[in-house]
Amino acid sequence: MSSRKLTFAFFGNTYQPKKSVAISKILACLSERQAEVYIEREFYVFLTEGQQIELGRVHVFDGSDFNADFVISMGGDGTFLKAASRVGRKAIPILGVNMGRLGFLADVDASDVERTIEALYSDDYAVETRSVIQVETSGEPLQGYNCALNDVAILKRDNASMITIHTSINGDYLTTYQADGLIMSTPTGSTAYSLSNGGPIIVPGTHVFSLTAVAPHSLNVRPIVVGEDSLIELTIESRTHNFLVALDGRSEKLPDTTRLTLRKAPYRVNVIKRTGTKYFHTLREKMMWGADQRG
Repeated sequence: MSSRKLTFAFFGNTYQPKKSVAISKILACLSERQAEVYIEREFYVFLTEGQQIELGRVHVFDGSDFNADFVISMGGDGTFLKAASRVGRKAIPILGVNMGRLGFLADVDASDVERTIEALYSDDYAVETRSVIQVETSGEPLQGYNCALNDVAILKRDNASMITIHTSINGDYLTTYQADGLIMSTPTGSTAYSLSNGGPIIVPGTHVFSLTAVAPHSLNVRPIVVGEDSLIELTIESRTHNFLVALDGRSEKLPDTTRLTLRKAPYRVNVIKRTGTKYFHTLREKMMWGADQRG
């Protein structure tokens, strides 16, 4: 057993009581190795007060005020995205432990956490670097974190009629979308919101972004894939004079006088993968390819 002293920071979602067994197991495992453990405050309160779990000697942190050798996300892909937004530029590798259905990001099963911790201590894992999209606004800056690991969606508000999105790439005019919205997705996010709107599945590590319209007015509009070094500029027109911009699902309202510039962020997110994890296997499982739908 390695005597290395490692530090772990935990994020979790606060909607899954059944995770208490897994978190207790993983903390006991780390305690044996005398690891230093930090837990995000909201998750800490959920575990101690909501689940009455005795956590032992751990530290509590707020927001992005932490550092660690590894970040562990306990939950689904949504929890992983939140953890990634807090890690930001820190470059700390993130391990996603899924507490329910297998995820693309949270792909370590809760029953497998002890072996996974062992793998971290013995350096028996891989790290995949994932591109991130950064959003700049011409007016007021975004209130929240201005980067997305999955996707950035420009959307109409509520029952408003469709919006008009003038789009250019690297200074060249592409088209004007008349649609309910437009999704710019990373390869990581290509199997999320983009996919449900007909966007392409993009294998992680492919250095591209995709643009996919949401309910376009014209049936001729198709998704387009661009190099990740592209500069995407958007000008929006809306009858309600505002629109929503959603970064990994966190949405903010902006006036339609706001011009948006989307580009690759100057850093990447590091995702821990167990040795032997196969993307196409996960893809087949999630998409249920090969399952006999007749029956």
